[in-house]
Amino acid sequence: MSDTDSSRGDHLAGGRSGGTAAAFFDLDRTLVSHSSSLALASSFRRRGLIGRRQVLAARVAQHVFARFGARGSRVGQTADRAAAALAGISVDTLEEIVREAVPLVLKPMVYREALDLLTEHGARGERTYIVTAALQEVADELARELGLDGAAGSRAEVADGRYTGRLERRLYGPAKAEVLLELAAADGLDLAVSSAYSDSHTDVEFLEAVGSPVVVNPDRELRAIAAARGWPVRRFSERAFAAR
Repeated sequence: MSDTDSSRGDHLAGGRSGGTAAAFFDLDRTLVSHSSSLALASSFRRRGLIGRRQVLAARVAQHVFARFGARGSRVGQTADRAAAALAGISVDTLEEIVREAVPLVLKPMVYREALDLLTEHGARGERTYIVTAALQEVADELARELGLDGAAGSRAEVADGRYTGRLERRLYGPAKAEVLLELAAADGLDLAVSSAYSDSHTDVEFLEAVGSPVVVNPDRELRAIAAARGWPVRRFSERAFAAR
């Protein structure tokens, strides 16, 4: 690790000294096996909110994502496209779709190894969170479904109870590290004794923000970074829940 990396990590991992330990999980290819945003495309199609061509494109993208992961630019594009698809939809409608889709679509994608780790962290009295570029509504619902303590995701802009089609906050790259500082301040967490899990090189700063970074199903770039820094690498492959 360079002196610059070290100083940045020391600054971010400060948290609140003597606070509670926590475990932060990236969502796509870390907590769940596929892209959460792309997986919900069929649910939107059934409501007539997107067309057949968009669903087919999402399925192709899902296959590529599952096999190769997402390049950094695509992560941001996925969040933007998800927000654009919401234009004109009421907040209540999206919340209803997500409540229906998460148990049926996302929960069966959860890795057993990740669920076991969540249980272990919780048994030690540590708080658990999802931190993801996916929409906040999706992250919140999956966190509730799995019994996590909280979630942070990208926020879609709302005006008069309806989505504008734009993002208010894109939780991607350095923004994911910054949100850990916000959570630490709000919930009395000590990042220096906390853990973070991710698969992507775009989350290096997110991983640096805690005392115990863990690399999961890494892309090529993150695998090289983990080897250079001595970060542990774990492979998740089993599903925790059967599809309904």
